[in-house]
Formats: sequence, C-alpha cells, structure tokens
Amino acid sequence: MELPCGNIKPSPAGLARSVRLVQMFRREQDDPARYYAFLAADTVQQLSEYTELGGRVVLDVGGGPGWFTTEFRARGARGCLIEPDAAELRGQGPAPSGAVRGDGCRLPVRDQAADIVFSSNVLEHVPHPMRMIDEMIRVTRPGGVVYLSFTNWYSPWGGHELSPWHYLGAGFAERRYHRRYGRKPRHLVGESLYRLHIGPVLRAVRARADVEILDARPRYYPRWCRPLVRVPGVREIATWNLLLILRRTR
Repeated sequence: MELPCGNIKPSPAGLARSVRLVQMFRREQDDPARYYAFLAADTVQQLSEYTELGGRVVLDVGGGPGWFTTEFRARGARGCLIEPDAAELRGQGPAPSGAVRGDGCRLPVRDQAADIVFSSNVLEHVPHPMRMIDEMIRVTRPGGVVYLSFTNWYSPWGGHELSPWHYLGAGFAERRYHRRYGRKPRHLVGESLYRLHIGPVLRAVRARADVEILDARPRYYPRWCRPLVRVPGVREIATWNLLLILRRTR
C-alpha cells in the first residue's frame, strides 16, 4: 500500500506549527488522508529531535492503516506495523507490507527487538494502559527510545467524538450523541475508550528503574508549553495530548 506520506512537509516549530495542526485537524472528517499524512510527517519530525531514524528498527504499535509506518520508511527507518483491528489495518486499501496483527498489551515481538517503539493515540483505547507501556518497554533495546502519546480524559478532546459533553459524564455524552446522530458513537467509554489521566501515568513511569524520561510535554503545543505538564490538575485539562519520550536504560 502506498499512502501519501514522505512528500508532506510539517509546519515550522513553535506557534505556527500548532496553528497549522489545528487547521489540518478541522479537515480530518472530510479529508482524512491529507490530515493523517500531515500528522505523520509532523510526528516523525518531532521524534527525530530525540533519536536518529535512518536504519533503525521502528515498531508502530496500533498504527491503523500505516500512516506513521509509511513516513518512518520514507525517512530511512525499518518500520514494522502492529495493529489489532483488521478493518483498521485495511482502512486505506491493502495492509502495508510486513504488517502484523497483534495486541499492544501482548506484542508478538521478542525482548529488546526494536530501536524505537512508537504509539500515537492508542493508549486511551486499551483497558490496561500500563500493561501496554510494559510491553513497549520490553521490546525496546537498552538505549532505545519509546515515543508514546495519548489523549487524556479531561482534555477538551478527551471524549473524542463525545467531546466536550464528556465533561458532563460519559452516559450523558453517549445519549446525546445517539439522539443527535441516530447511532451509537464509535468510541464507547469503558469498551473502546477509557478514562486515562496524566498524573498516574507519569508516576508509574517515573517509578521504573529501566527507563528515563527524556521529555514530557503537550504533543501539539510549542515547546515552551512544557511547564503545563508539571502542574497537577491544570495539566489534566490544558495539556490536551501528552507526549512522553522515554529511553530504556537497561
């Protein structure tokens, strides 16, 4: 499968990038191919700030039809896509070459197999997020890097298509969605979307002896917004999407 990545240029860093990401996000529903190609280019560029990509083995955990894997390969990495949902895997046509169906909480990969383990906006969709983090670290070699981002529940987009009504409770938001659109939402809280919070994830990662945190920042904001992540309570609302960059130390 050939997805339109590799020739999409991300925005400059700073506020201009954040504005451009918001503009592109508004086109997600009517032009998802363009949006996800842009997001993949932006994300891979972001990751390249922390590690070399050329020749590295990259596992894309829960990467859907392969937007990120395609961009990793365009940057010279040896990308491997692991996706549990067959429909997602073939969402843009045939699955990418070398793609594997697998569960992020039970990765079908040997210990320390990858230089980079990557996951974008998957963690809030698994019932046992710390188990998935354990698995991502397990398959990363010592010295390798983990890129992990997720949408926290109390962020403006924490309820996904239920937002911002999720602030009034999941049940209310789901009923409102059904009344308005005549169908159930794609993401049901407690089934395919879970209440994930920044504080517990940070505490669990900091307690580990086998990784160090290279960065913790809002994924879509300028770098100078890092301090938001240090303020309990505020970070749960203002961060929108947490980005964690980890290095495995042993």
